[in-house]
Amino acid sequence: MTLNSMGRGQHRKYLPYVFTEQGIAMLSGILRNDIAIQVSINIMDAFVEMRRFLTSNGHVFERLTKVEYQLLEQGKELTKHEKQFEKVFDELQRNKKEEFNQKIFFEGQIYDAYSLIVDIIKTAKNKILIIDNYIDDSILKMISKKNKNVEVIIVTAQNNNLIKLDIHKFNKQYPTLKVIRTNKFHDRFIVIDNQTLYHIGASLKDLGKKCFAISQIKDEKYVEEINQFC
Repeated sequence: MTLNSMGRGQHRKYLPYVFTEQGIAMLSGILRNDIAIQVSINIMDAFVEMRRFLTSNGHVFERLTKVEYQLLEQGKELTKHEKQFEKVFDELQRNKKEEFNQKIFFEGQIYDAYSLIVDIIKTAKNKILIIDNYIDDSILKMISKKNKNVEVIIVTAQNNNLIKLDIHKFNKQYPTLKVIRTNKFHDRFIVIDNQTLYHIGASLKDLGKKCFAISQIKDEKYVEEINQFC
């Protein structure tokens, strides 16, 4: 490969220069065939028309630019306010839970029971402890509704069929879930943020299939004792 006077090779590896209006006029004086001359004329006409358009509508572009900046600024303010409103709504949603001492679900109330458990899960800000020996992978659908960055600990029987692959895949999208296997528990419980304790009369996988109750236990000492087991 030979180099020209500019130090560049003959083979194209640099972007070509862009011709100006004057450059097109000079080029039209060099190229003699009809096609080249017509192309040069068309390009010149385009330059002239573009310059006329910009000159005639300069004030329009200036006004459009000002409006654009105003919209951008308003957009920033709206985004700021929207985020503030979202924080308020999130906090209201977290604190919104049905106040009850005990709720009984009858056979067939599958959705109602599921909805209540999901509402309880959504109240957690930091940690959810679920104790149930007979849960299956359906529990993952429920706890996927949790707030972001809330830790979930599931305590279940040693022979439970919740497999490591399901746990691994869940943690990829909804961290963090940890499973503890033990035979210390018989009943089912949910503890929210190490403070609120619920006793559940049926396994979470069987919600609404038979008559059962969910009760809130308000004695703090039981919460502390259950947490110590886990």
